[in-house]
Amino acid sequence: MISSSRLKISFFQFLSFYLIIQFTLISSNFFEPFNVTYDHRALIIDGRRRILNSAGIHYPRATPEMWPDLIAKSKEGGADVVQTYVFWGGHEPVKGQYYFEGRYDLVKFVKLVGESGLYLHLRIGPYVCAEWNFGGFPVWLRDVPGVVFRTDNAPFKEEMQKFVTKIVDLMREEMLLSWQGGPIIMFQIENEYGNIEHSFGQGGKEYMKWAAGMALALDAGVPWVMCKQTDAPENIIDACNGYYCDGFKPNSPKKPIFWTEDWDGWYTTWGGRLPHRPVEDLAFAVARFFQRGGSFQNYYMYFGGTNFGRTSGGPFYITSYDYDAPIDEYGLLSEPKWGHLKDLHAAIKLCEPALVAADSAQYIKLGPKQEAHVYGGSLSIQGMNFSQYGSQSKCSAFLANIDERQAATVRFLGQSFTLPPWSVSILPDCRNTVFNTAKVAAQTHIKTVEFVLPLSNSSLLPQFIVQNEDSPQSTSWLIAKEPITLWSEENFTVKGILEHLNVTKDESDYLWYFTRIYVSDDDIAFWEKNKVSPAVSIDSMRDVLRVFINGQLTGSVVGHWVKAVQPVQFQKGYNELVLLSQTVGLQNYGAFLERDGAGFKGQIKLTGFKNGDIDLSNLSWTYQVGLKGEFLKVYSTGDNEKFEWSELAVDATPSTFTWYKTFFDAPSGVDPVALDLGSMGKGQAWVNGHHIGRYWTVVSPKDGCGSCDYRGAYSSGKCRTNCGNPTQTWYHVPRAWLEASNNLLVVFEETGGNPFEISVKLRSAKVICAQVSESHYPPLRKWSRADLTGGNISRNDMTPEMHLKCQDGHIMSSIEFASYGTPNGSCQKFSRGNCHASNSSSVVTEACQGKNKCDIAISNAVFGDPCRGVIKTLAVEARCISSSNIGYSRY
Repeated sequence: MISSSRLKISFFQFLSFYLIIQFTLISSNFFEPFNVTYDHRALIIDGRRRILNSAGIHYPRATPEMWPDLIAKSKEGGADVVQTYVFWGGHEPVKGQYYFEGRYDLVKFVKLVGESGLYLHLRIGPYVCAEWNFGGFPVWLRDVPGVVFRTDNAPFKEEMQKFVTKIVDLMREEMLLSWQGGPIIMFQIENEYGNIEHSFGQGGKEYMKWAAGMALALDAGVPWVMCKQTDAPENIIDACNGYYCDGFKPNSPKKPIFWTEDWDGWYTTWGGRLPHRPVEDLAFAVARFFQRGGSFQNYYMYFGGTNFGRTSGGPFYITSYDYDAPIDEYGLLSEPKWGHLKDLHAAIKLCEPALVAADSAQYIKLGPKQEAHVYGGSLSIQGMNFSQYGSQSKCSAFLANIDERQAATVRFLGQSFTLPPWSVSILPDCRNTVFNTAKVAAQTHIKTVEFVLPLSNSSLLPQFIVQNEDSPQSTSWLIAKEPITLWSEENFTVKGILEHLNVTKDESDYLWYFTRIYVSDDDIAFWEKNKVSPAVSIDSMRDVLRVFINGQLTGSVVGHWVKAVQPVQFQKGYNELVLLSQTVGLQNYGAFLERDGAGFKGQIKLTGFKNGDIDLSNLSWTYQVGLKGEFLKVYSTGDNEKFEWSELAVDATPSTFTWYKTFFDAPSGVDPVALDLGSMGKGQAWVNGHHIGRYWTVVSPKDGCGSCDYRGAYSSGKCRTNCGNPTQTWYHVPRAWLEASNNLLVVFEETGGNPFEISVKLRSAKVICAQVSESHYPPLRKWSRADLTGGNISRNDMTPEMHLKCQDGHIMSSIEFASYGTPNGSCQKFSRGNCHASNSSSVVTEACQGKNKCDIAISNAVFGDPCRGVIKTLAVEARCISSSNIGYSRY
């Protein structure tokens, strides 16, 4: 029997425990709980329509240590939302075994977004594409009996529903949904399914309906979207992906206009040129989207990051996923893209009260290719005089010139406005232009990678030393050969050719096929008499084939499902024929991914023998997965002396299928670290056991990189750069993966390279430039909605300004060029024009030198008037240096 006093104590203990739990839950909220709905115009957050800009960041493409800075820079750049995919293959690498740690700590990432005060759009998919290995699917999924991906297929739907439910439940358990005080305002189910739905016929239609219904049945309490899905059901928002979405209309008048992927750059393949999308065009596309009724826009990508390990998709996507994004692969700002978009976002934010107050815009044709969209509530614009706008009215206008070549002067509400070609001017009060998409005032960064200064010796190995460019490099490397033989206890022998992924399960890029070929005297005589050579012939292969005869590499074929013919040379008697099949990222886009596979397809034979071709599929083959070095984990920081390592001679001949290792100390400072592998061929690299990715020094074509004109529609083939150079030579090594000293670097080289020329470098923006004229607009930070509606802007407030800023931890050490007047040229190529204020350099030096950032008014009051009646421009080039190097000469 329990006494009443004990009952009272138990009750109060329970009450105290309950209150503690509730307080903990409440205190962990990032917002006061709020509901999210939508109407035909916009998302409705906590009862208010919102105009939202979103920053695409994929959490596994950066380290957790980088996440806070990336989120902060997104917020500073004007983002309201962070958007990310969820990567199924990373979270469930083995069926039923989940992983949410390290770069895959999704909960931590979402909480960091919430702590910053930003919202989150979580795209569960779980197919993501994203140039990610296998489109984000776990490779084990293709082995589920009877599975067919992304159609009305019970085995697939069962696994998909398990994972989607797992993620939604996890977010709910962690109190991360908006109605719980969390940052998640929206989910996405599937991804660009409309592109391939027709491939599945009626099964595709049924699957789409099922996926939508399954998502809604999870009762997450926030809206769901589908992108590129014109037949999305009534309760799912269909959204646009593309370079331009200003003409997009959802499939129901009850749904708002969303742009889930604004492609601000593009991805890159090995041997390809680098993409570049001019910020003037990107800003034009975004302004046009909001001008024509859009309300949610996401940059794909705002930060691209790195395809660490073997996560890059295929075929042949490079390790860098920089994407020409506003924040580069290393976490540094890409200027002027980041700064110009920040100004754009500020201008749009000034328009938000008018944009959300109006159900639609009022359209005015201003010229043959010029138009205005006016958001002014119920006010009628046609025939209205400017004076009819009262100080309390909400009115915002977008004036567009879609002419690709000519500027135009238009009349709007009694005023004249000059619009550059292919541009949009934004007037938050229908009177004052605060921003034009083609007029860039943001600074430009010139990023460099610099050799690290000499490092101290390692206690484990002679130090991997990288000295300055004028000094000889000194290093000590160890070398070990990867055996081209059978070494694994798990190898097996069967008759016939097996499909690559069925054997490897994508646990390695490499699959070895071993067999023996007998060559008779008659065969050799036949080859000599007819002057022919035997050859390995494969109807279709991907991605890399290497052919070895008696342990020697005979040749290689590279391609994606291409025919392979590789001549070979045999000796009399028995010869060992080894075929090495390699993947370079699994296919990440298209229907029937489960059928794509890897390795070889069709007939595989030896041609040129006296008695005819030899069908190799009738022979017995011994299969071996991976590299011995992979199996022994020779890249790990533990005991990796299981290989027979020896010291590499400086004059050693580059060799194929070779492991190299050395040690190095971390560079001082905080600048991002890059590994320069330009001296190597093809392979993979690890630092302290962390797989930094595949490398491949393939040179892009010399042509196709002409001048870049922002005007006119953009495509991935426009404005390309880096022609005639290797696609990628620098590989990001996150600071979080480095110790102060004795960092282990292991490289596996397939084709032959020189490790003595590998170097550690620091990436930073050492040079910053800007050009701002008297015709530019005042900085957006000087405007406020109250000023606009109240008419409180003074003439002094209308002065344009130049804003210069080195990256964090750096200061301006010198002003390399400054001219107020009519300067010529561009960054690093500036020159004085006919008009020049003699005090230009002294004014800028006094304002900026020794500082991290500075502002300079573009005004005769500051510089004097060197040429009356001429619009003056200030051009500046400054050099930045790490503040930790002050007092240390690097020249």
